[in-house]
Amino acid sequence: MPVPSRKDGEDKQAFISRCMSNETMKKEYKDNQQRVAVCLSKACENLDMIAQADFQKYFEDYGSEEEITEENFYIPAEAEYVDFGEDVVEWDVAADRPGLWENIRKKKEREGKNYKPAKKGDPDRPDPEAWKKAQSGEGGEGGMSRSQLKKIATQAMELYNMMTEDMEIEAWVQDNISKAEAHVASAYDYMKYTDVRETEKEESYAVEYQGRKVKLNKPFRTPDGPKKMSVYVKNDKGNVVKVNFGDPNMEIKKDNPARRKSFRARHNCDNPGPKWKARYWSCRAW
Repeated sequence: MPVPSRKDGEDKQAFISRCMSNETMKKEYKDNQQRVAVCLSKACENLDMIAQADFQKYFEDYGSEEEITEENFYIPAEAEYVDFGEDVVEWDVAADRPGLWENIRKKKEREGKNYKPAKKGDPDRPDPEAWKKAQSGEGGEGGMSRSQLKKIATQAMELYNMMTEDMEIEAWVQDNISKAEAHVASAYDYMKYTDVRETEKEESYAVEYQGRKVKLNKPFRTPDGPKKMSVYVKNDKGNVVKVNFGDPNMEIKKDNPARRKSFRARHNCDNPGPKWKARYWSCRAW
């Protein structure tokens, strides 16, 4: 199958979502960052330079908003939700959007345990059995990972002792440290919550309509992108939409007053706009 192209009249953000979940794209571009770049480029085809720059900057700085379809609808496990202190309500997609839920249900029946929210065997995600072996040290994987983690921990503490709070750090050094933190945090979250997710997902297949409810205004981690997190919210028309936000390769530094102040000033976070826009949630994260 060829790389997807944007259809006539198709919303750019909706195309990116479709492009990111495309099986050909997943096989050709296993790295999430590469896949985003290609999909973003394809979304901007036939746009003038100003329109391209505006859309790319908004997507990179904040994220995207999209209508919910059977392709992008994701039922998070409880452990994947992150509390942002917002008023949370449950949304029953089967009751509110029966046509959409019926399409999702039929897709689940067709694909079984290969259905997207609980997809096993994905080439860019480890198999649960491999993770269990790594955790137990079987097959040499655990021993290698433990050795690497020990080295990381040792060097991290040495770096920590070298630095002071008022020390000037070169940008490329800070960038590498931020990326390392993000990668370790991602591995930590996956290892910690794998068993929980698998148990919850297995149970969701036992009953036809179990798992049809999701939480509104409560973000959840999205390991397959296109951004670091997503959240379901109601827009100005009262429709539930999916908002994607956050750089998957960078860690939020809101505990650093200077960086937090700088981010919020650059993006005018005192006036973040409506809740159904990615800028609101990017500011909310900071």
